[in-house]
Amino acid sequence: MDGNGRWANNRNKPRHSGHRAGVKSVRTSVETAAQRGVEFLTLFAFSSENWSRPKEEVSSLMNLFVEALRREVDELHRNNVRLKFVGALDELNTGLKNKIAQSEQRTANNTGLRLTVAIAFGGRWDIIQASKALARRVLDGSLQVEDIDDAEFAAGLQMSNMPDPDLLIRTGGEQRISNFMLWNLAYAELWFTDVLWPEFDEAVFDEALCFYAGKQRRFGHTGDQVETVGC
Repeated sequence: MDGNGRWANNRNKPRHSGHRAGVKSVRTSVETAAQRGVEFLTLFAFSSENWSRPKEEVSSLMNLFVEALRREVDELHRNNVRLKFVGALDELNTGLKNKIAQSEQRTANNTGLRLTVAIAFGGRWDIIQASKALARRVLDGSLQVEDIDDAEFAAGLQMSNMPDPDLLIRTGGEQRISNFMLWNLAYAELWFTDVLWPEFDEAVFDEALCFYAGKQRRFGHTGDQVETVGC
Protein backbone atom coordinates (compact mmCIF):
# COMPACT_ATOMS: atom_id res chain seq x y z
CA MET A 1 0.00 0.00 0.00
CA ASP A 2 2.47 2.59 -1.28
CA GLY A 3 2.16 6.34 -1.69
CA ASN A 4 0.74 7.74 1.55
CA GLY A 5 3.71 10.05 2.13
CA ARG A 6 3.79 11.35 -1.45
CA TRP A 7 0.03 11.90 -1.38
CA ALA A 8 0.50 14.11 1.69
CA ASN A 9 3.54 15.92 0.25
CA ASN A 10 1.60 16.73 -2.92
CA ARG A 11 -0.91 18.54 -0.71
CA ASN A 12 1.66 20.22 1.56
CA LYS A 13 0.44 18.12 4.46
CA PRO A 14 2.45 16.17 7.06
CA ARG A 15 3.15 12.53 6.21
CA HIS A 16 0.93 11.22 9.00
CA SER A 17 -2.08 12.79 7.26
CA GLY A 18 -1.33 10.57 4.28
CA HIS A 19 -1.31 7.48 6.48
CA ARG A 20 -4.67 8.52 7.93
CA ALA A 21 -6.07 9.04 4.45
CA GLY A 22 -4.84 5.57 3.55
CA VAL A 23 -7.07 3.98 6.18
CA LYS A 24 -10.09 4.85 4.03
CA SER A 25 -8.55 2.92 1.13
CA VAL A 26 -8.03 -0.05 3.43
CA ARG A 27 -11.72 -0.03 4.28
CA THR A 28 -12.68 0.29 0.61
CA SER A 29 -10.36 -2.57 -0.37
CA VAL A 30 -11.74 -4.90 2.28
CA GLU A 31 -15.32 -4.12 1.30
CA THR A 32 -14.59 -4.56 -2.42
CA ALA A 33 -12.73 -7.83 -1.88
CA ALA A 34 -15.65 -9.23 0.12
CA GLN A 35 -18.17 -8.10 -2.48
CA ARG A 36 -16.17 -9.63 -5.35
CA GLY A 37 -15.87 -12.99 -3.63
CA VAL A 38 -12.17 -12.75 -2.83
CA GLU A 39 -11.43 -15.29 -0.10
CA PHE A 40 -8.01 -14.04 1.09
CA LEU A 41 -6.70 -10.47 1.22
CA THR A 42 -3.31 -9.58 2.67
CA LEU A 43 -2.22 -5.99 3.33
CA PHE A 44 1.47 -5.07 3.69
CA ALA A 45 1.09 -2.38 6.33
CA PHE A 46 4.60 -2.01 7.80
CA SER A 47 7.80 -3.68 6.64
CA SER A 48 10.79 -4.72 8.71
CA GLU A 49 12.72 -1.95 6.91
CA ASN A 50 10.17 0.69 7.94
CA TRP A 51 11.62 0.72 11.46
CA SER A 52 14.41 2.89 10.00
CA ARG A 53 11.98 5.72 9.25
CA PRO A 54 11.94 8.81 11.52
CA LYS A 55 10.85 7.88 15.04
CA GLU A 56 8.00 10.38 14.94
CA GLU A 57 6.53 8.77 11.82
CA VAL A 58 6.91 5.24 13.21
CA SER A 59 5.25 6.27 16.47
CA SER A 60 2.40 7.89 14.55
CA LEU A 61 1.90 4.72 12.53
CA MET A 62 1.81 2.52 15.62
CA ASN A 63 -0.78 4.81 17.21
CA LEU A 64 -2.79 4.75 13.99
CA PHE A 65 -2.80 0.93 13.99
CA VAL A 66 -4.22 0.91 17.53
CA GLU A 67 -6.81 3.54 16.64
CA ALA A 68 -7.85 1.72 13.46
CA LEU A 69 -8.25 -1.57 15.31
CA ARG A 70 -10.33 0.08 17.99
CA ARG A 71 -12.59 1.66 15.38
CA GLU A 72 -12.81 -1.05 12.69
CA VAL A 73 -12.85 -4.46 14.39
CA ASP A 74 -16.52 -4.35 15.35
CA GLU A 75 -17.47 -3.63 11.73
CA LEU A 76 -15.19 -6.39 10.46
CA HIS A 77 -16.76 -8.80 12.93
CA ARG A 78 -20.30 -7.84 11.87
CA ASN A 79 -19.32 -8.60 8.28
CA ASN A 80 -17.94 -12.04 9.15
CA VAL A 81 -14.30 -11.07 8.36
CA ARG A 82 -11.58 -13.09 10.07
CA LEU A 83 -8.57 -10.94 10.99
CA LYS A 84 -5.01 -12.19 11.37
CA PHE A 85 -1.64 -10.46 11.79
CA VAL A 86 1.75 -11.75 10.66
CA GLY A 87 5.29 -10.48 11.19
CA ALA A 88 7.71 -9.94 14.04
CA LEU A 89 4.86 -8.99 16.38
CA ASP A 90 7.08 -9.28 19.48
CA GLU A 91 8.82 -6.10 18.32
CA LEU A 92 5.60 -4.08 18.68
CA ASN A 93 4.65 -2.14 21.79
CA THR A 94 2.51 -3.82 24.43
CA GLY A 95 -0.60 -1.78 23.71
CA LEU A 96 -0.62 -2.69 20.03
CA LYS A 97 0.15 -6.35 20.70
CA ASN A 98 -2.81 -6.50 23.09
CA LYS A 99 -5.16 -4.94 20.53
CA ILE A 100 -3.94 -7.39 17.88
CA ALA A 101 -4.55 -10.36 20.16
CA GLN A 102 -8.02 -9.10 21.07
CA SER A 103 -8.90 -8.48 17.41
CA GLU A 104 -7.78 -11.94 16.33
CA GLN A 105 -9.67 -13.57 19.16
CA ARG A 106 -12.83 -11.55 18.45
CA THR A 107 -12.96 -12.62 14.80
CA ALA A 108 -11.45 -16.11 15.11
CA ASN A 109 -14.69 -17.98 14.35
CA ASN A 110 -15.75 -15.86 11.38
CA THR A 111 -16.04 -17.68 8.06
CA GLY A 112 -15.96 -14.88 5.50
CA LEU A 113 -13.04 -12.97 4.01
CA ARG A 114 -9.68 -13.88 5.55
CA LEU A 115 -7.97 -10.52 6.08
CA THR A 116 -4.27 -10.69 6.98
CA VAL A 117 -2.24 -7.63 7.97
CA ALA A 118 1.56 -7.82 7.74
CA ILE A 119 3.30 -5.66 10.35
CA ALA A 120 7.06 -5.62 10.97
CA PHE A 121 7.18 -8.19 8.21
CA GLY A 122 9.93 -8.95 5.71
CA GLY A 123 10.21 -11.75 3.17
CA ARG A 124 13.84 -12.46 4.03
CA TRP A 125 13.04 -12.46 7.75
CA ASP A 126 10.22 -14.93 7.08
CA ILE A 127 12.53 -17.28 5.16
CA ILE A 128 15.21 -17.10 7.86
CA GLN A 129 12.68 -17.91 10.60
CA ALA A 130 11.43 -20.92 8.64
CA SER A 131 15.02 -22.07 8.04
CA LYS A 132 15.84 -21.85 11.73
CA ALA A 133 12.75 -23.89 12.57
CA LEU A 134 13.83 -26.62 10.16
CA ALA A 135 17.38 -26.56 11.55
CA ARG A 136 16.07 -27.04 15.09
CA ARG A 137 13.98 -30.03 13.97
CA VAL A 138 17.01 -31.61 12.30
CA LEU A 139 19.10 -31.06 15.43
CA ASP A 140 16.53 -32.65 17.73
CA GLY A 141 16.14 -35.61 15.39
CA SER A 142 12.50 -35.04 14.45
CA LEU A 143 13.36 -34.29 10.81
CA GLN A 144 15.88 -35.74 8.39
CA VAL A 145 17.66 -33.40 6.00
CA GLU A 146 16.61 -35.59 3.06
CA ASP A 147 12.95 -35.07 3.98
CA ILE A 148 13.07 -31.29 3.58
CA ASP A 149 10.99 -30.27 0.57
CA ASP A 150 8.78 -27.37 -0.54
CA ALA A 151 5.94 -28.42 1.72
CA GLU A 152 8.12 -28.79 4.82
CA PHE A 153 9.72 -25.41 4.25
CA ALA A 154 6.47 -23.61 3.47
CA ALA A 155 4.93 -24.99 6.67
CA GLY A 156 7.32 -22.79 8.66
CA LEU A 157 6.40 -19.55 6.92
CA GLN A 158 4.05 -16.93 8.32
CA MET A 159 1.47 -17.63 5.59
CA SER A 160 1.55 -21.39 6.03
CA ASN A 161 -2.18 -21.69 6.65
CA MET A 162 -3.17 -19.87 3.45
CA PRO A 163 -2.84 -20.52 -0.28
CA ASP A 164 -0.10 -18.68 -2.14
CA PRO A 165 -1.24 -15.31 -3.51
CA ASP A 166 -2.72 -15.26 -7.01
CA LEU A 167 -2.28 -11.52 -7.48
CA LEU A 168 0.07 -8.87 -6.05
CA ILE A 169 -1.20 -5.30 -6.33
CA ARG A 170 1.26 -2.47 -5.70
CA THR A 171 0.23 1.18 -5.74
CA GLY A 172 2.42 4.27 -5.97
CA GLY A 173 4.26 3.65 -9.24
CA GLU A 174 7.18 1.53 -8.00
CA GLN A 175 7.61 -1.81 -9.76
CA ARG A 176 9.26 -4.04 -7.19
CA ILE A 177 8.26 -6.51 -4.47
CA SER A 178 10.14 -4.67 -1.69
CA ASN A 179 10.85 -7.75 0.44
CA PHE A 180 7.24 -8.86 0.74
CA MET A 181 6.32 -12.56 0.62
CA LEU A 182 9.33 -13.67 -1.39
CA TRP A 183 8.64 -17.41 -1.21
CA ASN A 184 4.87 -17.22 -1.58
CA LEU A 185 4.86 -14.85 -4.55
CA ALA A 186 6.74 -17.30 -6.81
CA TYR A 187 3.80 -17.68 -9.23
CA ALA A 188 1.75 -14.59 -8.40
CA GLU A 189 0.65 -12.23 -11.15
CA LEU A 190 2.12 -8.76 -10.53
CA TRP A 191 0.09 -5.60 -11.17
CA PHE A 192 1.48 -2.11 -10.67
CA THR A 193 -0.31 1.22 -10.78
CA ASP A 194 0.79 4.85 -10.44
CA VAL A 195 -2.25 5.52 -8.25
CA LEU A 196 -1.17 6.53 -4.75
CA TRP A 197 -2.66 4.43 -1.97
CA PRO A 198 -5.06 7.06 -0.53
CA GLU A 199 -6.61 7.28 -4.03
CA PHE A 200 -6.97 3.52 -4.48
CA ASP A 201 -10.70 2.95 -4.85
CA GLU A 202 -13.19 0.33 -6.05
CA ALA A 203 -12.63 1.16 -9.72
CA VAL A 204 -8.86 0.73 -9.49
CA PHE A 205 -9.29 -2.54 -7.58
CA ASP A 206 -11.60 -3.79 -10.33
CA GLU A 207 -8.98 -2.82 -12.92
CA ALA A 208 -6.46 -5.03 -11.12
CA LEU A 209 -8.93 -7.91 -10.92
CA CYS A 210 -9.69 -7.56 -14.63
CA PHE A 211 -5.95 -7.73 -15.38
CA TYR A 212 -5.75 -10.93 -13.35
CA ALA A 213 -8.80 -12.45 -15.03
CA GLY A 214 -7.12 -12.08 -18.40
CA LYS A 215 -3.93 -13.93 -17.42
CA GLN A 216 -3.17 -17.56 -18.19
CA ARG A 217 -2.11 -19.33 -14.98
CA ARG A 218 0.09 -21.97 -16.59
CA PHE A 219 2.31 -23.14 -13.70
CA GLY A 220 4.68 -24.82 -16.14
CA HIS A 221 2.01 -26.11 -18.53
CA THR A 222 1.54 -24.92 -22.10
CA GLY A 223 -1.00 -22.33 -23.11
CA ASP A 224 -3.05 -25.00 -24.89
CA GLN A 225 -3.45 -26.89 -21.61
CA VAL A 226 -5.07 -24.03 -19.74
CA GLU A 227 -7.90 -21.62 -20.39
CA THR A 228 -7.95 -17.84 -20.10
CA VAL A 229 -11.22 -16.54 -18.65
CA GLY A 230 -10.98 -12.77 -18.99
CA CYS A 231 -13.29 -10.07 -17.63
